[in-house]
Amino acid sequence: MILSAYKHARLMAESESRIEMAASSKSPADLLVVARILERPVEFTRWEAHHNQLLRPVSAQLHLGKQMVALRTTALTLVHRKALFDYLREHQVTGAKRRRLFRIFYGLADYNNAVLAEHANYVRCSSSYLCTQHIAERLMHDPALDAPLALYEEWYAEYFRAFCDIELAETEEEKQAALGQEALKPLLKHRVIEARRAILAMPLNPREWREVRIRQATGDTQRLHALVLRH
Repeated sequence: MILSAYKHARLMAESESRIEMAASSKSPADLLVVARILERPVEFTRWEAHHNQLLRPVSAQLHLGKQMVALRTTALTLVHRKALFDYLREHQVTGAKRRRLFRIFYGLADYNNAVLAEHANYVRCSSSYLCTQHIAERLMHDPALDAPLALYEEWYAEYFRAFCDIELAETEEEKQAALGQEALKPLLKHRVIEARRAILAMPLNPREWREVRIRQATGDTQRLHALVLRH
């Protein structure tokens, strides 16, 4: 395993390479993420500046192990930053509820401007998220940003959905459902916190990895999934 740290220029070059790969990809998910920043040079420039700042804490590390942890932290942060638009798209939130949700996160800011700002944030963060996974796989050979990160994203989405559904509940049926989510929310939050801690603490050398297992819930209980490492 290479022990020397990667220079900032190399991290940026690999990131730009991943964006180019996405542009020529047959994957709708890849194209959906990067299409906007590739359509207009000004959008690419904004993404590049944004991504440059994201990678500074990573390239500032002098040892590969610390770079890997810094990249994991960046990837986790990006999961949070893109969560709002992920929720809007997945759950088809429209109309008055959409406006209410933006007031929660943007206060009294103009609604149209808030939507534009959040969408631009989503595009940049989603594109950078692709790049962090690419760097982890191609350069750092870090399995933590593969299956464990995907599971973290799933769990954070569940927590974020509970938060939003509770805030947006209007009908009696929605309010009843929100009571259950309110009771579950502390457990969902704890699960996210523990998953983050586990990802950041995972072995840095791929040879130390033996298994990453997702334990599914069984029976009628809503038991927590678990990441299990054996080494």
